[in-house]
Amino acid sequence: MNVRHLVPSVSRRLVSMGALLLATGLLQPVHAADTDYSKFRRIEPQYIAALGEPGAKAGDGAQAWGLWSQDPGPRGCKLDRYPELKASGVAPSQWKFDDKDWWLEEHGLIMEKPTFPMPPGKYLVTGDREVTAVLTIQPKDKAGNQKWELSGGATLYDVTHLGCRSARYTPATINNLCSPSNVRTTGFPVYPGAEMPVVNGCSKQDYTVLIVVGLPVGKN
Repeated sequence: MNVRHLVPSVSRRLVSMGALLLATGLLQPVHAADTDYSKFRRIEPQYIAALGEPGAKAGDGAQAWGLWSQDPGPRGCKLDRYPELKASGVAPSQWKFDDKDWWLEEHGLIMEKPTFPMPPGKYLVTGDREVTAVLTIQPKDKAGNQKWELSGGATLYDVTHLGCRSARYTPATINNLCSPSNVRTTGFPVYPGAEMPVVNGCSKQDYTVLIVVGLPVGKN
């Protein structure tokens, strides 16, 4: 579901190069002139599954966002290998499969769940386009809500990686069989910006994907 699948080496180099230029102050991203990049360190890309209106600059509901601390794409399982995944319950990359809550990416790979909820803090995020910004995730309030905000006027669309598509599938009703075996095998890869496929018996939630290229200095 990530840049390595889209353009195997070039896009990943662009993310790493962009982060390096940011760290050295040679690249000033759009919408983020108010950010002190010396307070961030470059990391191997992580990925955020986000929900929200594309034009939003801040909002509620980040408790429903998830984080992949490592690239889930290469760790995915092909749809034609689903019978083996179902039988073992564990993917070759050692993540556990949940037949009542599973994820699919734009190439038709079944992938592991992200971690929920998003840990509060600051994240340097990009869509591997023009904009890099600081995403701030607030701690949960008394009602369990987490607020989020992007720096410098950036919108969620600005820091969305358009080529990365991801969707979460859960049973539509208690009696529905929501299975990857019901996924059509045509129509992959899903085009940038397009919705992920509907699967019989499943409720679907499409997620926006953001790439994390930096964390605050001192944060693991």
